[in-house]
Amino acid sequence: MPAVSKGDGMRGLAVFISDIRNCKSKEAEIKRINKELANIRSKFKGDKALDGYSKKKYVCKLLFIFLLGHDIDFGHMEAVNLLSSNRYTEKQIGYLFISVLVNSNSELIRLINNAIKNDLASRNPTFMGLALHCIANVGSREMAEAFAGEIPKILVAGDTMDSVKQSAALCLLRLYRTSPDLVPMGDWTSRVVHLLNDQHLGVVTAATSLITTLAQKNPEEFKTSVSLAVSRLSRIVTSASTDLQDYTYYFVPAPWLSVKLLRLLQCYPPPEDPAVRGRLTECLETILNKAQEPPKSKKVQHSNAKNAVLFEAISLIIHHDSEPNLLVRACNQLGQFLQHRETNLRYLALESMCTLASSEFSHEAVKTHIETVINALKTERDVSVRQRAVDLLYAMCDRSNAQQIVAEMLNYLETADYSIREEIVLKVAILAEKYAVDYTWYVDTILNLIRIAGDYVSEEVWYRVIQIVINRDDVQGYAAKTVFEALQAPACHENLVKVGGYILGEFGNLIAGDPRSSPLIQFNLLHSKFHLCSVPTRALLLSTYIKFVNLFPEIKTTIQDVLRSDSQLKNADVELQQRAVEYLRLSTIASTDILATVLEEMPPFPERESSILAKLKKKKGPGTVTDLEEIKKERCSDMNGSAEPASANDESTPSPSADLLGLGAAPVTNPAPPPAGIGSLLVDVFLDSASEVAPLAPGSDDNFASPDLASSEVVSEEPADTVHDADELFHKFVCKNNGVLFENQLLQIGLKSEFRQNLGRMFIFYGNKTSTQFLNFTPTVICSDDLQSSLNLQTKPVDPTVDGGAQVQQVVNIECVSDFMEAPILNIQFRYGGTFQNLSVKLPITLNKFFQPTEMSSQDFFQRWKQLSNPKQEVQNIFKAKHPMDAEITKAKIIGFGSALLEEVDPNPANFVGAGIIHTKTTQIGCLLRLEPNLQAQMYRLTLRTSKEAVSQRLCELLSEQF
Repeated sequence: MPAVSKGDGMRGLAVFISDIRNCKSKEAEIKRINKELANIRSKFKGDKALDGYSKKKYVCKLLFIFLLGHDIDFGHMEAVNLLSSNRYTEKQIGYLFISVLVNSNSELIRLINNAIKNDLASRNPTFMGLALHCIANVGSREMAEAFAGEIPKILVAGDTMDSVKQSAALCLLRLYRTSPDLVPMGDWTSRVVHLLNDQHLGVVTAATSLITTLAQKNPEEFKTSVSLAVSRLSRIVTSASTDLQDYTYYFVPAPWLSVKLLRLLQCYPPPEDPAVRGRLTECLETILNKAQEPPKSKKVQHSNAKNAVLFEAISLIIHHDSEPNLLVRACNQLGQFLQHRETNLRYLALESMCTLASSEFSHEAVKTHIETVINALKTERDVSVRQRAVDLLYAMCDRSNAQQIVAEMLNYLETADYSIREEIVLKVAILAEKYAVDYTWYVDTILNLIRIAGDYVSEEVWYRVIQIVINRDDVQGYAAKTVFEALQAPACHENLVKVGGYILGEFGNLIAGDPRSSPLIQFNLLHSKFHLCSVPTRALLLSTYIKFVNLFPEIKTTIQDVLRSDSQLKNADVELQQRAVEYLRLSTIASTDILATVLEEMPPFPERESSILAKLKKKKGPGTVTDLEEIKKERCSDMNGSAEPASANDESTPSPSADLLGLGAAPVTNPAPPPAGIGSLLVDVFLDSASEVAPLAPGSDDNFASPDLASSEVVSEEPADTVHDADELFHKFVCKNNGVLFENQLLQIGLKSEFRQNLGRMFIFYGNKTSTQFLNFTPTVICSDDLQSSLNLQTKPVDPTVDGGAQVQQVVNIECVSDFMEAPILNIQFRYGGTFQNLSVKLPITLNKFFQPTEMSSQDFFQRWKQLSNPKQEVQNIFKAKHPMDAEITKAKIIGFGSALLEEVDPNPANFVGAGIIHTKTTQIGCLLRLEPNLQAQMYRLTLRTSKEAVSQRLCELLSEQF
């Protein structure tokens, strides 16, 4: 609330606030507020006209009541009337009330706009300032339509006071961010650049913020700002702190302006004018020199301001990437921060060095800090700093240090946080392949990877091992021996069993001469793991057994006995049963020659240059999620074959765990061609892999064929103003976190997300499928009023220019405050080829994303089930199955939905039972579910019980759509 002088103090307001503070209970407070509201309402409706002071006092009371959390449904007109007052305090309260309580859809907007126009035209700097602040605070499209053409004139007018110029620049920036299409570019753009030379540093700071945003979308129009920004930066950097006394912060001259100017220069390449370029180099050298000077103050504010300017200067040096001396100096400066006691500095230093490592000028300088980075990986307490250390090791890796870095990353993997293990596995696999001179080392590394973190090793990794082993005769015997020894461990990860089954099926004969690895011992070793494996792995092992019939005729009878057993011939799984029957028949009736032909060794995969390596050469800033996405894309497109053929079923089976790095998609050999007229400039990393089906016989032509990926659904062929609300596409994300959300001829939108308790993070990837730039690219997440109170969303801005074939990433941080029913809307606006594009899609943020699975015994489950017996707590739905009723897929979907799948709880083993807790900021909601399939009728009955009726209803709706 604005300060008022004693002569203008509102005694009635002070008494009311005192009464509220003295209330002993919530009921007493509400009673006092209701009494005051009734009094104010009677005053406003009374016959006696109120004077300005009384209106101001009562409007102020309403504002205070609103800030206490109570709804206000009257008094708006009186606040608008205050705008016409000539007294500052009355006008100020009117604008304050409107800024806080009036929304953009109010019927009073026209009256408010008229009052604002009058104040802007008054040339009274105080009134103009109030009006500009109100426009910026409301920031609605209506405000932009009314004033976007007027504010630039105020900004560049010669007689405008400095304080008004500041407000005008920031107000225009606000309108441009909310409605960029309504802010016209004109003659004022060239004049606003010259504000960088203004004598008032406050004006320069506000103008720099505005110009930086405008230059990101219209670089050519503001190109002249480069020389002016360099000139102003030079004056600040070379000045003493006493020269800029009013703008010196703890002995650092104008740190905020310096940072803004350095950020503005990052919108452009290095200056072409030698004089300007030399002056900029001097500025950057001076900043680096000052970083070496002893601190002028021991206070943290001094070091924060000084380091803020330093890191922004280093960002500019990295952006220009043209001055070897500056790059090496920046690297050395960052190296000093790696052992700094301040955690934030260590984090920022590691992050900046990741980018420096990609420069040819500074890569060697970065490598000198390898021991410090490895030490940080081992001793750092903060997980985010350890993750940046992993990123930096990955970025600085080359042939000279690959084995050391891979070994350190493998050692760290054993104790690494679960949240980053998958990322480390991917990086180790890429480095091992990229820098493998001796492929026996590569095989050892990947097998170690599976042993240490098998759950996090994606299929692409072990597919690639098999490819390399098949294509290189010199490593086949070693691979067979190594995998045989690894399988002898009492507990083997299933991925190791898959690799072992495949390699021994192909090359087991190379080690069969050793009595310790005779054919029978190999078979018994693999078969001892058989009962512990999933159906796809068992199917692969059956293929290995029939291979053994061809390789080792002496154990043919033993293998036939296994294939002939009831557990195989009468297996409940159709795929396993069919394989057992066919393989048994093949081994019985086929001659030796036919067996040798059908089950012959796999031919080498066609060799080609790894697209992963080609992509990594162009890397800028490795370690980000986008980089990992691109690496994964290249790995997928580079796979010449895969270990499991695709099912004809297009329905994707969601992974039970969050696939945060996009490693769940099967590798692609021949991706489906793009629709007619669409260039294949953007590799699709989000295609859903087809449902897993076990491999055929290792010798058959289809063995290790690449799966056909389920094609992305095209929501719309051209962007429109409507919300793309394809239920099929939206519901696809209920049980999974990653995939393609939207795709048309211009744009592809992919999602990757992770959730933990009531918090989540979503990475949205926008891919330009054309060869033309997207300009003014502005994605906005929109929530309804009800949803805003239940869901907190924080979005980070994206680059407004998306080059042809490029991809940009946006991060959305999510907090679930309370249960909600709706989904946010993602609105995207951009210009393509001179045409304005506007589209909206639903973001798949659903209530079940905040599930935490809960394990419980049968007794506890039914006890809790009875406690939730109130009719309002239970929701039941009987519905027809939309997809094939496969038990394994159903289990995966229930786990993907977020609940724990409870085994041996329901008396009927065909039923599925789950339990979990919905976490919100305000409360936790327990949930129990029971799914009863009826195979004969092809129907399901789903029953959900929670402590809240609306939650039961919403979860039932979401889960029913999955089956």
